[in-house]
Amino acid sequence: MSKHIQPQLFDTNQEIEWCPGCGNFNILKALKRAFTELEKKPEELLLCSGIGQAAKLPHYINSNIYNGLHGRALPIATAAKIVNSELTVIAIGGDGDMYGEGGNHFIHTIRRNPNITMIAHDNQIYGLTKGQASPTSNFGMITKLQKHGVINRPFNPLSVAIGLNCSFVSRGFAGNIEQLTSILKKAILHKGFALVDILQPCVTFNKLNTYKWYQERVYNLDDEGHDPHDQQEAFRKSLEFGDKIPTGIFYENKENYLNTYEQNVGVDDQALTKKSDDSRDITALMLEFT
Repeated sequence: MSKHIQPQLFDTNQEIEWCPGCGNFNILKALKRAFTELEKKPEELLLCSGIGQAAKLPHYINSNIYNGLHGRALPIATAAKIVNSELTVIAIGGDGDMYGEGGNHFIHTIRRNPNITMIAHDNQIYGLTKGQASPTSNFGMITKLQKHGVINRPFNPLSVAIGLNCSFVSRGFAGNIEQLTSILKKAILHKGFALVDILQPCVTFNKLNTYKWYQERVYNLDDEGHDPHDQQEAFRKSLEFGDKIPTGIFYENKENYLNTYEQNVGVDDQALTKKSDDSRDITALMLEFT
C-alpha cells in the first residue's frame, strides 16, 4: 500500500443512503482499497453511473464523476475514454441499470472493447424502486410485484459476455472483500473492456439471495485451477448457478488482434485534450450545408 495514498483519500462528506447491511458498502470498501493499492489519485479517475442504488456509489468516492440517465453509463464512459485516454474510467450500476435499461449498450460496448471497467452490483432485484424483479432475478422468485413468481428466464451477463468474446469477464461476491479487491485491481489494469459482475445481497427486498444463501454456494475458480484463457471452459462455468456458484476471473482474452476501441479510432497514444489544435477554418465546409 502506498505511503502517500490511503483509502481515506477517497472519502467524501456525502451521507450514504443505502440500507444498513447492504452489500454495496463492501463494494465501496473494496473499490477504495483497489484504488489505494493501485496508487490511483482521485484526479486520475472518472466514475460514470446511471440511476439506482448502485449508481449512487460514485457520489461516495472522492473522484471525477458523471451521473446520468438510467442505463446510459457505458456510452458516456466510452466517450470519456476516447477524449482522455489517460483517465481510468469505470462505469458503475446495478443489474437493472446495466442489463435491463442498459442491456443494448452492454452488448455493443463488449463489441467495441473500450479500455474501461464495468462494475455491476448484481442483487437480482430492483432496489431503488422497491423490489420488482430485475433481469437477473431467479425464475419463479416471488417479489412485491411478481406475486405468482417471475416468469422470465434470468439474463446471464457472464455467458453473454464470454459468448461475445469479451476481453475480461469476472464475478465477485460482496461478502468476500479480499477476493473482490483482487478482481477489481486486475480488471482496472486489464487493457480492454473488463466486466466485474458482483453478487450483492439486497437485505431489504431480496429475501432469497441472502448472504447466507451465497456463502453456502460460492467458490473460487482459482481453487479448481481454472484456465481463464479457455473460452469454452469459461462459458461452461458461466452456466453454473445453483447449488454451486463460481467466482473469480472466468475469461481473459489476450489475443493480439483484439485492439481496444481507442486504438481502432486512433486516439490511444495521447489524450485528445492534450493534442494541438490546428485551428482549421471550416467555414467553407459549413456553407455546403446551408
